[in-house]
Amino acid sequence: MSTVPSSSQPRPVDTPNANTPPRRAGFRSRVSYAKEKLTTKEGWFGQYDYRWLCLPSVPFLNSGPARAPPFYGLDDNMPLLLAITTGLQHALAMLAGLITPPIIFASALSLDSVMSAYMISASLIGILSLVQMSRLQLFKGYYLGTGLISVVGTSFATLSTANAIFNAMYRDGTCSTTTLADGTSVRDPCPDAYGKVLGTSLICSFLEMFLAFVPPRILKRIFPPLVTGTVVLMIGASLIGSSGAPNWGGGSNDCRSRPSTGIFQLCPTTLAPRPLPWGSPEFIGIGFLSFISIILTELFGSPFLKNVSIIVGLAVGCIVSGAAGYIDGSSIKSAPAITFLWVHTFKIGVYPPAILPMLAVYVSLAMEAMGDITASAEVSRVDVRGLEFDSRIQGGILSDGIGGFLSALFTVTPLSVFAQNNGVIAITRCANLSAGRWCCFFLILFGVLGKISGVFLAIPNPVLGGVTTFLFASVAVSGIRVLAFSQFTRFFNAIVIILSTPFLSGGIVAALLNLILPRESKEEENDRMLALEEQKEPSVRSANSKRDQ
Repeated sequence: MSTVPSSSQPRPVDTPNANTPPRRAGFRSRVSYAKEKLTTKEGWFGQYDYRWLCLPSVPFLNSGPARAPPFYGLDDNMPLLLAITTGLQHALAMLAGLITPPIIFASALSLDSVMSAYMISASLIGILSLVQMSRLQLFKGYYLGTGLISVVGTSFATLSTANAIFNAMYRDGTCSTTTLADGTSVRDPCPDAYGKVLGTSLICSFLEMFLAFVPPRILKRIFPPLVTGTVVLMIGASLIGSSGAPNWGGGSNDCRSRPSTGIFQLCPTTLAPRPLPWGSPEFIGIGFLSFISIILTELFGSPFLKNVSIIVGLAVGCIVSGAAGYIDGSSIKSAPAITFLWVHTFKIGVYPPAILPMLAVYVSLAMEAMGDITASAEVSRVDVRGLEFDSRIQGGILSDGIGGFLSALFTVTPLSVFAQNNGVIAITRCANLSAGRWCCFFLILFGVLGKISGVFLAIPNPVLGGVTTFLFASVAVSGIRVLAFSQFTRFFNAIVIILSTPFLSGGIVAALLNLILPRESKEEENDRMLALEEQKEPSVRSANSKRDQ
């Protein structure tokens, strides 16, 4: 999560009054409210300090703590321009996270650019986020949705599991491969594999729906921070090794093994505009440029730029790699101007070996939702104790489960609440639901404009790798932060006992050195034994001669 540097930490001002019209206000009251909002300066701009939002944090030039704009709560009367601006920030903050899974899925299944662009567009259409942000009362104190700015997108937990499922399908013949004349094996396009993941996800989503009706206190006992933190940490670390770092080097496909022949002799393939061997300095440099651009934006950017630092990294990397000739614009040309859901469909099926892994994904989604909803409530200044908060947890998990069912019908893999939006709330001091609704509007707009997906599909692998490495590392760090809330009493006591017992610590050090230090070769060992024998021979002769005398 991004934070404003302490040297420029603003001092808060009073919270605005919540003078929005009542939920059951009459038609005249709503018309009057809309007219005032659209025709007055106060309705458009309010008292928010837009200058503070846009000025960067320049080192050594900050005169002192700035006066922060007011905090806007869930139902406060929020200026229209601010709602639009922060809604756009919410959409941009999660954009890179939304496009990453479909790009990786399409690459793993060798799908063409048209199908790949559709998958990106479908993942951007944020209709289900509106359901998650609602707070609809069902029965007996149960709700649907959190009532917070809880924007959802394709979960990274699905990413590693789905890739493993795809690999299994190619191994067991569910998906076919073609052997080229030079002996190289190439994966054939397999959209049915994606359909089987969607179908398996659809039936497994009922597990998370069931978990939503388990009392939150029991869920917290079953999934304490020690468990949830470890899961999130492992997800982030796995994705860095399987996707982020390999793409940074040039590609996560077969080109990373650097074969001597075939189309994967160079990355991403020999058909790319400027292919190079995997791990070439050019690839590493482009990825590092994107990565360091994100870091510098996080350090010195304005509050607005801090929230869209991932987009800044993508933009800088694409500008440089495009100027150097690494971008293939064919995906942009082939992408339609306008698209929507079900323009392309996948044959829904069930892959039995994937059922247990997908059930585990939905358990991890429930754990992830609990942590993210708690963080959202904290930055939104909502009480994180009591029955009302427990109902937000219950409603969020239920919405995630129903979202997993519907997203499969929408040709999208399971969804989860994105943590990036918590950073936007913390920096802009706007937790108003109207900003969340504008975020959904922009996401739907990005998904409908098909050329945008074509642009994302044209991003070179090193740029995508540098950016996703940062994203996946953020996931791993989130897991470490969750683990920080755990008490490792027994673990630390065990360490103290080991270190205070000489033979235990000595045995551990000896075992580690035995594993780390290089072993002698057989020839070196024989030479050493011969040398020892030669040293023994004079003493043996002397002893024999004395005995004879």
